[in-house]
Amino acid sequence: MPVLVGSWAAVDGLMLGVPSVVRELVEAFWPGGLSLVLTHAPSLAWELGDTRGTVVVRMPLHPFALELLGEVGPMAVSGANTSGNSPATTIDNARLQLGDSVRVYVEGYVTSALPSTIIDLTTPGAPRLLREGAVSAHAICEVIGREISLVP
Repeated sequence: MPVLVGSWAAVDGLMLGVPSVVRELVEAFWPGGLSLVLTHAPSLAWELGDTRGTVVVRMPLHPFALELLGEVGPMAVSGANTSGNSPATTIDNARLQLGDSVRVYVEGYVTSALPSTIIDLTTPGAPRLLREGAVSAHAICEVIGREISLVP
């Protein structure tokens, strides 16, 4: 389950020591469509499922979401879709998929049809691309100055 953050500094509270590659990617692509798989701090006591000591972190590119996260802090979230369906890009599509299982819907924002790119940074010196989406693998390589391996 990913965790949304409202500031770059929030990453410091989720992991022990922030490697330079994390800072480079955050500065280049946040807020936006890049999710980072990081080794979480032992003090992170949230129940996020079977994460094997990792946390997926992203900063959304939406003013309301950033304001909310600034007020309440990081939030564990799920996607706006049901299993097997494409992510909802409009409130109507979200309501169709999720119905009454969601108590609050926020109007006025259409999301990107592209999912976030997910890069695993849990192995020092060996970034792995888990899913290419809104941020291209090429753009990531340009920022970090090295190739990344693709996970099939």
